[in-house]
Formats: sequence, structure tokens, C-alpha cells
Amino acid sequence: MVDVQSIPPLNDPWMVAAFEGWNDAGDAASSVVDHLVDEWDAQVLAELDPEDYYDFQVTRPIVHPDEDGARVLHWPTPTLWHARPRSSERDVLLFKAPEPNFRWKHFCSTVLGLARLAGVTEVVTLGALLADTPHTRPVPVSGSTSDPTLAERLSLRPSSYVGPVGINAVLGEVASADGLPAISLWAAVPHYVAEPPCPKATLALLGSLEDAVGVPLPQGALEEMAQAWQHGADDLMAQDPEIAEYVSELEEEHTTDELPEASGDAIAREFERYLRRRNVDGGP
Repeated sequence: MVDVQSIPPLNDPWMVAAFEGWNDAGDAASSVVDHLVDEWDAQVLAELDPEDYYDFQVTRPIVHPDEDGARVLHWPTPTLWHARPRSSERDVLLFKAPEPNFRWKHFCSTVLGLARLAGVTEVVTLGALLADTPHTRPVPVSGSTSDPTLAERLSLRPSSYVGPVGINAVLGEVASADGLPAISLWAAVPHYVAEPPCPKATLALLGSLEDAVGVPLPQGALEEMAQAWQHGADDLMAQDPEIAEYVSELEEEHTTDELPEASGDAIAREFERYLRRRNVDGGP
């Protein structure tokens, strides 16, 4: 069962989806959706019945007090929001859910059915994984797509990954098979500082999402939060010689030539982001 609010007329909407759990190291991916929901004051458009998709002994409901101190039970409800950013002529749908325990095919068909009903023309899935990457370097973000037009426009390739997949991959595959262009973006979170949240990885994903859709996205307080996270990780390294040695080894493995900021493409992307945001802010 789907609880759908009235769908307003939308202008060429795109959708971004993120899932809590296995696909969300450091809560980096789901935090992008949370961030955009807050920044754009997004409104709930639809909710899926959690009874259809979750084992509540695995993905448990949570009780916490509301603003008046009353105890409220919150179920793990997949939620679709609608936003109309001032920085873009296009509408946006934001989807977030815990990774479902059951009926993945039906789940994906339902989500994409809502996207089709709203007129979505592109789907972007966000994920984050634990990786052997040093926190002292920019967070690597990889992207892939099986859509030829998107691949040419964004210089992306089809994924070459072989192995177990999460709901992100299934949603992207179902979308592509249904003729709906899909992009997959993944951030690599340093595994030794993986305790959520990881705003540095969230900010990196937000930047790559901005590149993918060509729309300026609000950073809000994310940059300051990422800097605070960086200082905390640096302090941890300074206090633990073993971690410091390990980070040094990781840095040696990631040579200067591999650094994102050392490539002309990365410099060009940063400049394009700057121009987009300056135009939105009314800069000279």
C-alpha cells in the first residue's frame, strides 16, 4: 500500500534516492537527502507501507519524544519528498528509505512507478562504502551509468563491479531496463573513521550530484561540518601512532597523480560549480 498525496504539476523532475544500511557508510548518502530536504523545505509526496518490506526484528521501529515530550513510535517508512529549488527550473523528488528486507523487485517497481507518475526523467542513486582511503585526501566519488547519452555527457562508464549488490544497484538496473536513465554515485569513506556521520563524504557526494544534474545545490553548513570532521580525524591520528603510521601508508599508496585535485578535469568541475553558485547568488 502506498500513501500518495496529490502530485502537483512538475517541471522535468529528476529524482535522487539513498538508502540507509549496507549502502550508506558513515550515513554519507542518506545525509545528502536529509540535507536537501532541509535546505529546500521539501514536502512529503508519498510514503510506502513498511509492513510490505521490512522485518521489524532487523529494522526496528524507534520510540522517542516529540516536541511536547510525548512518546512517539516511528516506523522505518520509505518516504518520497518533492522540492522546487529556486536555483533551478526543474523540480526534484528526494527518496530515502532503510534498505528493505523483503520484496526488492516489488519495492523498486513501486518506487519507479511513483517516479513515472510524477514525470521523472532521470534517477540518481547515492551510496557510500568503506574503503582503504586516507582521510587526509579528498573523498573519492565514483560514478557509473548504462545510459549512452548520460555516459557521453558526464564521461561515465557502465559499472564493472562484480559481487554482492545492495538495493541501489537493483533500483538502477530496474530503472534502466524500464527505459529510465539512471546514474549511480558512490563515495569511499575511510574505514578507520567510519563512525557516522561523515560530513566530508556527504559534501563530496553533494558535489558529484551537482555535476551530474548540472544544477547548483546548497551547501548550507556542510562545509563547516566537514572541516570540523577533518579536524577530529586529524586529532585522532595525532593521538594514536598506529593510526598515524597506517594513514602514512595509505597516502603513499595514493600517489599525487591519483589525487582528484591534481587532475585538470577536477579543477574544471570545481570551476563550473563555482560559476553555477555565483550565478544563483547573484554574483558579478
